[in-house]
Amino acid sequence: MDKHSATTGYGVVLVTASSRQEAEAIAEALINSHLAACVNLFPVHSIYTWQGKVNSEEEWQLIIKTDLAQFPTLEAKIRQLHSYEVPEIIALPILAGSEPYLQWISEQVSGNE
Repeated sequence: MDKHSATTGYGVVLVTASSRQEAEAIAEALINSHLAACVNLFPVHSIYTWQGKVNSEEEWQLIIKTDLAQFPTLEAKIRQLHSYEVPEIIALPILAGSEPYLQWISEQVSGNE
């Protein structure tokens, strides 16, 4: 891709959760609200600084495939369900992708709750 290539409008949103149960609850809410087409969950070990202290914790990583036009609503839904004071909610654009897969994301993500 050259430097002038535009993004697709779709993206991956990364969120970490404190437990599998919390991760599943967030994932199911996003799918049921048509804010995400797919959410992958897997255990991760995170090392981070919070309130001046280095922490080393087991967490669950969510990889959320969505239409980035829905990000504000998706972020609000995650914040509503999340136990962390400052949850990780970061979006990465999908620069290119298989057209049938991107179309499937579009069909799944409507923003309707």
